[in-house]
Amino acid sequence: MNRRYPAAAVSRLPAATAGLDRAARWLAAICIVVSSVGCVLTQDIPDPALDIPGGYKLARSTGPDAPPALDWWRGFGSPELTELMEEAQKVNLDIAAAVARFIQADAQARVAGAALLPQLSLSGPGNILQESYSRISGSSENGLSTGGREVVNFNTGLSASYMLDFWGQYRDAAQAAEETSVANRFDRDVTALTTLTAVATAYFQVLASQDRIRTAERNIASATRILEAIRQRFKAGTGTDLDVAQQESVLANQRAAVPPLRQALDQNVNALALLVSRPPESLRVTGGSMNQIAVPRVMPGLPSELLTQRPDIRRQEAQLASATANVGSARAQFFPSIQLTGGGGYQSSSLVSLLQPHAAFFNLVGAVNAPIFDGGTILGNFEYAKAKQDELLQTYRKTVVSAFTDVDNALVAIRDTTDKLRLQRQVVSASRRAFQLAEQQLKAGTADIVTVLNTQLTLFQAEDSLWQAQLARLLAFVSLYQALGGGWEPRVEKPVNAL
Repeated sequence: MNRRYPAAAVSRLPAATAGLDRAARWLAAICIVVSSVGCVLTQDIPDPALDIPGGYKLARSTGPDAPPALDWWRGFGSPELTELMEEAQKVNLDIAAAVARFIQADAQARVAGAALLPQLSLSGPGNILQESYSRISGSSENGLSTGGREVVNFNTGLSASYMLDFWGQYRDAAQAAEETSVANRFDRDVTALTTLTAVATAYFQVLASQDRIRTAERNIASATRILEAIRQRFKAGTGTDLDVAQQESVLANQRAAVPPLRQALDQNVNALALLVSRPPESLRVTGGSMNQIAVPRVMPGLPSELLTQRPDIRRQEAQLASATANVGSARAQFFPSIQLTGGGGYQSSSLVSLLQPHAAFFNLVGAVNAPIFDGGTILGNFEYAKAKQDELLQTYRKTVVSAFTDVDNALVAIRDTTDKLRLQRQVVSASRRAFQLAEQQLKAGTADIVTVLNTQLTLFQAEDSLWQAQLARLLAFVSLYQALGGGWEPRVEKPVNAL
């Protein structure tokens, strides 16, 4: 509709503008009050009611505290492992995907927070200046026909709408999105920690395979040497064909043990290549021996400190906070919603006079919507949000308890694998001495073939078990670092005031 103001109306425009200013001030005052009233419905995160122990069962109570450093992998003293760890942090694809996820969550948080701000537009979606065209048909009077006329209308202006968040619905929804974004950041830390422990595990598996292959090759040489001695006895008539066949079986078993070890070596190298986002052909792992790996010294600290160090606990905490905010948002849907819309601008049938004072107009509209019957949709959403909050609360509790269990299990593994390694070294030492004596007696012609067979098999198994025990101990330390949440920020000692 083409609206024109008479000359008397033009003189009233300043008064109308003043009225609009008063309405704006009134709206701002209501927004301030509403923002404080909405806090009434905001819920606090429920108390998980967890029993936090004062210490771990197997933690050492003496000696200086040594929490894991941020670059905890350097404690193993392997430059190649350090290089792989640092490369994985930069190029690992799982970490990159986790970073993309929390960027998405940040964007979703901005979208959710947009509902708290007024929406402004110029003359409608995407149009700064609107032009409308209409035609009015003619009429017939007394047999005479009057022609129609065409009307062109130009319109430009500013429109605004704002939903009063009286009950905190949109603020709680924005807070839920923000907490989800925080949870995704901790999810990135969980992914990074999992990646680093996978790199350490695969690298130590490579070293173990190399050690076991070298030991198997030495055992093959020893078994071949024993076979030649038995064949000499058989030729001399002091041995039997059975003795030769038994030793050939021992040698064949040692040779058959090598291909699975080489397969494990190649597969773990390929696993490292995947972790550093390279094709296997472009990664060369030198490796070495587990004997070259240092044993790090790390203390688990207090269980209460674990709550702030484990990224998975922090992630579950943020998810619980998000679910709690969603409960408040769902509860606010039971109450009426208030929306204010307003607009102002210029409207004229002539483009030349569009921005003249007589072409100005404005409007301000308030609307209140209250739910009466929705078939249980709002109640269902609220009950779902409450149940989701309870689910995440129980998951948070389990995550905390599981974290304490992980640390205790890692400490138990370190203790037991250390004892196992010490005892296994004694087994290898005794077995090697027995085998050397049996081989000397075999060459002297005084040894029993059964004794020789038994001593060499015992030595071969003991040496292989020694490497497996050494690997288990290294992996136990990796598990402890993972259970503690990776590296900890250095502690800042508070200065003691001099008396």
